[in-house]
Amino acid sequence: MAMADWLSPDQWSAVALSLKVSLWATVLSLPFGVAVAYVLARYQFWGKQVLNGVVHLPLILPPVVTGYLLLLTFGRRGAIGSFLDEAFGLVFAFRWTGAALAAAVMAFPLMVRAIRLAIEAVDPKLEQAAATLGATRVRVFATVTLPLILPGVVAGAILAFAKAMGEFGATITFVSNIPGQTQTLPLAIYSFLQVPGGDSQAAQLVLIAVVIALAALFLSEWVGRAVARRISGS
Repeated sequence: MAMADWLSPDQWSAVALSLKVSLWATVLSLPFGVAVAYVLARYQFWGKQVLNGVVHLPLILPPVVTGYLLLLTFGRRGAIGSFLDEAFGLVFAFRWTGAALAAAVMAFPLMVRAIRLAIEAVDPKLEQAAATLGATRVRVFATVTLPLILPGVVAGAILAFAKAMGEFGATITFVSNIPGQTQTLPLAIYSFLQVPGGDSQAAQLVLIAVVIALAALFLSEWVGRAVARRISGS
């Protein structure tokens, strides 16, 4: 039996939207994650601990608080949200784009931590040696650092994707729970549990969520090891 036949249209919509939101959240935040992780791993500067604290703040704050802050900042009347709406027609509040933003913010600390640990494991002398041969900082990163940290980048991206799939509190606060528009997998599970007789549908989505989470973890391990073997063998 195909998944489309096993699930109702509302369930399938929630699964598809979650995959879409998580993919965009991961892809768009990955460059920023690599940049922030590199800065935290390789530079000493005033305010470094502040930056580190801001990056990890979503792990400490209640997700509802994070969602409320996103609403204040990226809502239609927010300082950034109003500008993006007027200048580019980009709206986050109560849209799937807002769900992607909330998922990206909540998953960002995990991504940065995984990539930062990978960067700190690279011997700085290798980068210094390349620099003494005349390579620019960008070239050193692209040809020396990035290949060595690729397993960490892949692992961080997959873990962020898995975290984005499970995001609930910030999402429901920022974009509400609108079926077909902002209702992701966790929100759909919550909605089915509030309806008499919806336990079986919620259980089906729980099973899918567990399978996706486990698959992401196994894929992270497998890809990381495969990339590491390829680098060590090259």
